[in-house]
Amino acid sequence: MADLTTTYLGLKLKNPLVASASPLSKKVEGVKRLEDAGISAVVMYSLFEEQIVHESHALDYYLTRGSESFAEALTYFPDLERYNVGPESYLELIYRIKKAVSIPVIGSLNGISTGGWINYARRIEEAGADALELNIYYVPTDPQLTSQELEATYVQLVRDVRSQIQIPLAVKLSPYFTALPNLAAQLAEAGANGLVLFNRFYQPDLDIESLDVVPNLVLSTSDELRLPLRWVAILYGRIKADLALSSGVHSARDVVKALMAGANVAMTTSELLAKGIGRATEILTDLNNWLDEFEYTSVQQMIGSMSQQAVAEPAAFERANYMKALMSYDNRIIW
Repeated sequence: MADLTTTYLGLKLKNPLVASASPLSKKVEGVKRLEDAGISAVVMYSLFEEQIVHESHALDYYLTRGSESFAEALTYFPDLERYNVGPESYLELIYRIKKAVSIPVIGSLNGISTGGWINYARRIEEAGADALELNIYYVPTDPQLTSQELEATYVQLVRDVRSQIQIPLAVKLSPYFTALPNLAAQLAEAGANGLVLFNRFYQPDLDIESLDVVPNLVLSTSDELRLPLRWVAILYGRIKADLALSSGVHSARDVVKALMAGANVAMTTSELLAKGIGRATEILTDLNNWLDEFEYTSVQQMIGSMSQQAVAEPAAFERANYMKALMSYDNRIIW
């Protein structure tokens, strides 16, 4: 049987299949079931910047309400910038999960601005998390905001979070950047130990009868693997950070493709939500069988084997493949 072990963010994992952030991590029992099914590490569901800021503002309101009537009361209030507020249940859950499982647990913070909320990165570390994933989910809508300004915000945010923690830091990105390799290099230099490609923007739908915007979470399919696969193959060996492929991982073949492109791990959620946690066991069994069939002794043999690291002109390579794809239907058209 082939050796499935891999490393990600400096963590040695028993195999390359990682559970990405999802509701499955909202209970200790869920994470234990993921471990029992063979998952090698789990990313916690995200703690949002808005949650932390909202609770901080709520506490500020209740502590200061009426104080204007009693000036001397102000001297009894704590320094709110340092006050221990926020979603304590999230930190407590990390602590309890770490006590219950032996696989690495990766905390997740979702935000965009710098500020006091990033102190929770340190608190997540103190709760026992083995690493932290910074999930930067932001849709720029201001026509005055330039790409340079937005990217500078991302880089500064990574620097600020890095300054709070000693554990490894991964950054989960969207694919919508003009020069993604340059941003990836900047993030690695700012302190990111790994990049997760990619975040899925959940596009809302419109209800044309009620005139409402309708949130509509659609699970991924294997077809969505192609976008992160392309960029993992481009970035592998060109930036000083580990790579995790997320979006579209539904089968052992998807895992193999992710590794061959250059990913250290393949992250999955939709497949587990759609078919149950036990599906992870099936994927790993199929992965073992595939490795045996094609005479691989370890997953390390395949990581990066189909990346673009050896391509002298990756941009020209991409255009050539683009043209080949467009011409692939030329002979199928019936005139």
